[in-house]
Amino acid sequence: MQLGPWQILIIAIVVLVLFGRGKITNLMGEVGKGITAFKKGVNDGANEIEKDVAATKDVTPAADKEKV
Repeated sequence: MQLGPWQILIIAIVVLVLFGRGKITNLMGEVGKGITAFKKGVNDGANEIEKDVAATKDVTPAADKEKV
């Protein structure tokens, strides 16, 4: 089942009437903060992994390095 533009508009109007503009604005602000925090966490995790990879030492014995 697909929602057409009129159905979406009616749903939006009903939600606006039920919750009011102030609550919807607050809710969207909280959603934005959540998305920002999620992106920051993903970036921090990626940076931590990159640091761990850069900090690892090559433990291959010298004799084995010459074979490659």
